[in-house]
Amino acid sequence: MAIKGVLFDFSGTLLRIESTESWLRATLEACELTLADEEFRHYVAELEAAGALPGGAPPGSVPAHLEELWTTRDVSAERHRAAYTGLSREVPLPAPGLHEALYDRHKTPAAWRPYPDTADVLAALKERGLLVGVVSNIGWDLRPIFRAHRLDRYVDAYVLSYEHGVRKPDPRLFAVACEMLGVPAGDTLMVGDEPHSDGGAAALGCAVHFVDHLPVEQRPAGLEPVLALLD
Repeated sequence: MAIKGVLFDFSGTLLRIESTESWLRATLEACELTLADEEFRHYVAELEAAGALPGGAPPGSVPAHLEELWTTRDVSAERHRAAYTGLSREVPLPAPGLHEALYDRHKTPAAWRPYPDTADVLAALKERGLLVGVVSNIGWDLRPIFRAHRLDRYVDAYVLSYEHGVRKPDPRLFAVACEMLGVPAGDTLMVGDEPHSDGGAAALGCAVHFVDHLPVEQRPAGLEPVLALLD
């Protein structure tokens, strides 16, 4: 098999969301709100446990009234926002508007950091003449994130679940990506951090490679093995 196209997951694969502490602090500053240190730490812990940060730790348990919304959160922008602000509202924050502000914060380029080797690996793929796609379970347009971090020049196609009404591991989402790249599934490699979701590409005939979902500082060269697979 000669790989001609490489698909990447977004969150936890190419870029990583900021910490819950950074997320809350930045939102409070934007809203011109301050909290005592002990109170701040309390809310960080509560939001973390609730799984309210998209791309962050998953919820320890999903409240019954949010279960259906949670399982379908990635098929539309409305459901994605409702699911995560619903989890946030399980935490009684000091200002009602903070729940929506927190959601909006996570969609900003400042909330995301590329892994140290992301740009270099994507550039190397393009230099080799390979086509690159991003396939993500998400409820909003991540293209501005790639533009802000100067990664958009390496990406030939974006396939986002909310734009197609279907989410990984459904093979249909990977099929759309292969079609957009114009590369057969058998000549495509899918790279992701979630075996269940990203592993769905195997059902279509794609090769699959997994990376560790770790903080940016703890994964300096997690994507480099992708290049070795192509040699």
